[in-house]
Amino acid sequence: MMLAWYLAERPLPPTGSRILWAVILIVVPALLIARQPDLGTALLVLSTGIMVLFLAGLRWQLIALLGTGAVTFAPLIWHFMRPYQRRRVHTFFDPETDPLGAGYHIIQSKIAIGSGGIHGKGLFHGTQSRLEFLPEHSTDFIFAVIGEELGLLGTLAMLAIYLFIIGRGLYIATQAQDTYGRLLGGGLILVFSFYLFVNRLVPVDNSLIFINFMNRLRAKRTDSLTNRF
Repeated sequence: MMLAWYLAERPLPPTGSRILWAVILIVVPALLIARQPDLGTALLVLSTGIMVLFLAGLRWQLIALLGTGAVTFAPLIWHFMRPYQRRRVHTFFDPETDPLGAGYHIIQSKIAIGSGGIHGKGLFHGTQSRLEFLPEHSTDFIFAVIGEELGLLGTLAMLAIYLFIIGRGLYIATQAQDTYGRLLGGGLILVFSFYLFVNRLVPVDNSLIFINFMNRLRAKRTDSLTNRF
């Protein structure tokens, strides 16, 4: 919201010092979040900020320059990562190196998705999740649960719904009556997109938006009913 407000109050596309201040507004919160440590959310802030700059009319050349700078500083980021974060990255790329330890959960998630086949085992009939082979099956590994229970067709249908929501959100953002609304709406839908794809493309760290929320809501209702009885 702060970045959208800053850009909307000034002539677009941003140039010179306005780009520098916009980058500061992105990088400073991201660094503070990374120090928590919460690398996933820090990446979310960085990615969303860059996309808001793109929506504000920043040229592709400058965006490519920012991306190149980020890649250049990647070794420095690795140096400051904590040992458990490094292990998670190693495990993500090669879980077979420790199949009974750090890589166990990723291997089990692959087994769950593969065993679902085309049509799946049926809703609430997944063995990997119901027999507790998958930890956090209502959050971090919810995609694997869907793949096992609903199969390839179910996961494709879910992704199609997500893509429709993203497309519709971007269309609504482009129809906003003012610059602030366009930048804010575009930024929000890009946050949504990031949370969707980060669940599949980076080391286990995030939940699948909406579906995870419904699972938590169901769990809270179940706990509430249990307490009443």
